[in-house]
Amino acid sequence: MKDVLAALRAPRHQELVLVECLAEDGTAEQTYTYGQMTDWADKVREVLRSRGLTSGVRVGLVADNSPEWVAADLALLIDGYTEVPVPLAFSAEQAASLLRDVQVCVVDAAGAAKLAAWGLSGSAEPVVVERPRDFSSRILREEDGSGAADPDQIIKIIHTSGTTGAPKGVKIRAAGLGALLSSLDEVSPSEVYDRYLSLVPFSLLVEQVTAVYLPILRGGRMVLLPRAVPLLGTAGSRADEALDWLRKVAPSAAVLPPALVSALDKAVRDGDGAPLFPAGRSPFLMAGGAPVDAEALKRLDAAGLRVHEGYGLSENGSVVSWNTARHWRPGTVGRPLPHCSVKLSDQGELLVKSTSLFAGYTVEDPTSRPVDDAGWLHTGDRALIDEDGFIRILGRLKNVIITGHGRNVSPEWVEGRLRSCGDVADAVLFGEGMEHLVAVLVSSSRGSDAARAVERQARAYAERALAETDRPERYIVLPDGKDLRERYFTVTGRPRRQLIFDEIVRPALAPVA
Repeated sequence: MKDVLAALRAPRHQELVLVECLAEDGTAEQTYTYGQMTDWADKVREVLRSRGLTSGVRVGLVADNSPEWVAADLALLIDGYTEVPVPLAFSAEQAASLLRDVQVCVVDAAGAAKLAAWGLSGSAEPVVVERPRDFSSRILREEDGSGAADPDQIIKIIHTSGTTGAPKGVKIRAAGLGALLSSLDEVSPSEVYDRYLSLVPFSLLVEQVTAVYLPILRGGRMVLLPRAVPLLGTAGSRADEALDWLRKVAPSAAVLPPALVSALDKAVRDGDGAPLFPAGRSPFLMAGGAPVDAEALKRLDAAGLRVHEGYGLSENGSVVSWNTARHWRPGTVGRPLPHCSVKLSDQGELLVKSTSLFAGYTVEDPTSRPVDDAGWLHTGDRALIDEDGFIRILGRLKNVIITGHGRNVSPEWVEGRLRSCGDVADAVLFGEGMEHLVAVLVSSSRGSDAARAVERQARAYAERALAETDRPERYIVLPDGKDLRERYFTVTGRPRRQLIFDEIVRPALAPVA
């Protein structure tokens, strides 16, 4: 990460804008230069040091996509703390699990409110990051911080889903994240990160990489949505609204969840042939997190909007492979980055070896992805690799939902929670590649009024007990019975997921002619 910190301090960058906060009309409401952000980070460092904190201590970061998040993140990197970013969409149970060994939490106003709502304000000892009334004219002092100089320092603990719904942490090394950034910097075209629009939460490692660190390496800027606009993958978010912002801002680049790629494709198909973006201002579009429809990619490319799909996982520091500007093949997730090697196991599982591999989990469970004695990470994904080295992902070896916003959801855990509702005899969750989750509920009650009551009960329970990312948006309520059980469940009670999806979910979601 030394290259990022060096670029942050570079004298030629100090007067350039690093953070641009948008107003509701899409104009810049507030901007912060590299010099201002580094001075702000320095103020955060002083507060943390006054608490007696030293390098290597775990510090939670609970904040919105805000300049406060960026200032806190930079402060933690410079002084070598182990940062634990927590999504604001987490439930109290999930947040408490991730913050278990954290000494303090750095928060903005939204994060402070969340800590209070989770009941964790006392145990997490929050440090509120406030916007300075004025900034020093000096450039941030040059010391690196003792912890940041150690390549094996654990600088991040990134959440990933576990079997019980409580997240486990992925340990990210300083050298590993640095290797990934160098690789992406090598294959990225010039001017891509001049004005990057962030559409998903900073708590996701890939967004930290693409929205924060790569722009800094290039002397570019990150553009943040108004605070009132929901980030994709959070409650109230809509892909078509995000598309409106993408068109309004016309940034140099953005990473799109698959749901937004679909919205972009629909806008092109439903349009009158007029370009979606002003002439010469089409952004460089990247996608990942879940499979993207290859035909949609081809249609968008024909319309002058090429989307560069990639593949990654937190255990590799995020990105493994990517369809670059020079090597693009729709229907694949591209070729491995320069620092990565890939191969297939005898079972067709994708294996990855790289210099950005993680340093283990905070907690091991059956969803953990092992690294074998030869240093190969077992990804849990089935894949094909063609003669030119392009990777095609075929699906998950185990049953984990990846939504259209790239969020991982453990269905069995959510289903178990929904079954705790009084009249819910069984529950089956769907959402692979979809913008929002759908729950099929088997009810012990009968009749349309009973079905509506069950749905209201389940919705109220989900609002109370589930994280935003685990809450179904759509419910399909079916009366229990012998015929339903025999057709859609095995003798051991396991749901026949594909059959339920094909015969129940897909027709229910189909648009009315």
